[in-house]
Amino acid sequence: MSATRVEQATRILGEMRRGDGSAARRLLVLVYDELRALAGDMFRAQPLDHTLQPTALVHEAYIRLVNQKDAEWTDRAHFLAVAAKAMRNLLIDHARKRKAGKHGGGRERVALDAVVDSAAERSVDVLALDEALEELGRLHERQARVVELRFFGGLTVPATAEVLEISPASVDNDWRMARAWLTRRLAEGHDS
Repeated sequence: MSATRVEQATRILGEMRRGDGSAARRLLVLVYDELRALAGDMFRAQPLDHTLQPTALVHEAYIRLVNQKDAEWTDRAHFLAVAAKAMRNLLIDHARKRKAGKHGGGRERVALDAVVDSAAERSVDVLALDEALEELGRLHERQARVVELRFFGGLTVPATAEVLEISPASVDNDWRMARAWLTRRLAEGHDS
């Protein structure tokens, strides 16, 4: 996104905070392609028979976000990070509903390498990934946030550093540590 569009997004977010009712529509037009790309990335790791579509995921997440009364997004990167988390939560909710609806409690699978950039060829279920991220969050909250922002949010190292107000070197370190921990944790769950 160009610097001008980043500035526009930040300005529109400010207008939303001040109660401008038309700002949400203008923001969607401005960030829709980025949100759609994030959703597309998330769906690359989903099974082919997934019943939720990327466009529906974007729209549902966006509706949830703009209907929040106390949202305080500081800039475009922050908004996209929150949108990515909302999309992740929607995917998890969808997976839980599908699991509950399947006889025998089937689990949806995602490619482990898509999740943690490892060379592993096996897959892990989306609910196990969510559980592992929740556990990582209890142990190392910032590392879990880095995973959310980098993987689910598609943010660069500098953008992640800006959102978390830490150095890019800290983001790189947290990203490496979190990937290693998730790889190990998900492998343990896969072996049981």
